[in-house]
Amino acid sequence: MKKLSLYILLIITVCISGCKKSLEVQDPNAPTTTVFWKTAADANKGVNAIYSTIHRPGLCRWFFFLTIIRSDEGWSTSPDNNLQNNFDLFINNDYNYGNYTVVYQDLYVGLNRTNQVLDNVPNIVMDDALKARYLAEAKFWRGYFLYQLAALWGNVAMPLTTQTTTSLLPTTPRDQVWAQAEKDFTEAAAVLPASYTDINNDLGRVTRGAANAMLAKAYMQQRNFQAALQPLQAIIQSGVYRLTANYQDNFLATTENNSESVFEYQNALNPNDNHDDDASLAQSPDNLNYGSSLPPFFAPRPIGFTDGQARRWPVAEFEREQTTAGTRDPRLAATFLFDSTDVRGPNFSIIYGQTFASRYGTTNADVWFRKFLNDNNGSATGDSFHSPNNYRFVRYADVLLLYAECLNETSATAQAYQYVDQVRARAGLAALATLMPAMTHDQFLAQLKHERITELTGEGHRWDDLSRWGDLGTGLAARDAGFRNFIRGRNELLPIPTYDLDTDPGLKQNPGY
Repeated sequence: MKKLSLYILLIITVCISGCKKSLEVQDPNAPTTTVFWKTAADANKGVNAIYSTIHRPGLCRWFFFLTIIRSDEGWSTSPDNNLQNNFDLFINNDYNYGNYTVVYQDLYVGLNRTNQVLDNVPNIVMDDALKARYLAEAKFWRGYFLYQLAALWGNVAMPLTTQTTTSLLPTTPRDQVWAQAEKDFTEAAAVLPASYTDINNDLGRVTRGAANAMLAKAYMQQRNFQAALQPLQAIIQSGVYRLTANYQDNFLATTENNSESVFEYQNALNPNDNHDDDASLAQSPDNLNYGSSLPPFFAPRPIGFTDGQARRWPVAEFEREQTTAGTRDPRLAATFLFDSTDVRGPNFSIIYGQTFASRYGTTNADVWFRKFLNDNNGSATGDSFHSPNNYRFVRYADVLLLYAECLNETSATAQAYQYVDQVRARAGLAALATLMPAMTHDQFLAQLKHERITELTGEGHRWDDLSRWGDLGTGLAARDAGFRNFIRGRNELLPIPTYDLDTDPGLKQNPGY
């Protein structure tokens, strides 16, 4: 078996939105909570159902619009004006806008699934070590869902036990949400294995490295760089991870789960599927889509809808310097489809089986994110709603750059060079220690911002980066016109859905909305 099996647990309470937290869905042919949670097999199914949450439409598709398209590296030319307004232009007139409220809702679905595991698995008689691991996996995922709620919405309701239809929770301050995420990641890291030996059943399960990476990210988003050093150092010193020789191996379905993968979510083809996403627990697991539905939304027209695409300015970041061999940074071609994906230009750049010139002419300046796409599979007509290409949420290169940032922020800039230089060496670039020695803190941070663009563009890290650096604002409008509408103190966070506010009086709207 190539991937971790993903079961949809029909008895799990479905969280429809943050305010209601849960709505019991009873299938007369399905087991209920009173007869479930009895065996180790039940525990396994419950944990696997947590993983399956990422296949829901909010988290397998629209989440990436919030982290990529809403940032300055992406934009939208979608014919759907609501999509453009809410994901690109910071015009939030409808606080119930479906394509981002579904992210909010699905994060609560995930929380509900994790809480059911944490509430019920401790009472199951089973192998103690396996039970502890299942609980650690659930804690990791609860930390992950809370992380995204804190990062995107800030002050939110925070259910830590299984909720009922009458359970309405007040707003929890953002710092307390971060603190709970940190607690969950810390406890998960203490129990999770560094790796798994049973790849037939456990490939894709979260590891100690994944928990430490997310713990460090949570600390860093609060600018607690000193605390982030330890979990990042633990990953680096573990000896489990190394950079792949070929950068593009991190974005192909044929080279998944490689040595650079720290936190990777498994996508797979299901020959029986007839859905875009895991959106209905009433649907038979045999017919669900276990692949990614994102590619058609990022693919160039007419291959896809092009609801989200790349800005042109990051291309210039790759062209700032050549490799030591005098060639172009090889990461550029792996990152974007555009007129010069092939350095020789539009007559040689292949876009889904045809040259750029034959599809769009020689003057078209469009750029599309490539890392989630499947243009290498030979198709000239479309990209899949059922892509098997995994999501690499955290790569070892990201860890190295984060560690360098923390060192720089804790007065150890000289020690930070070596970690950036490992990433640059893979791309064939000269060492910063030679090119730019003795940088100040501010100079090193400016260079690090460049390094994160060239290494990580189009992977979903940019919004967090801009937020952490304090760079969100109208100052970005020169390279992303959408930021002309950005209001400081408001648009750093998304609005709590109005529906939730109307039904849960304990919730409060975010500032400025």
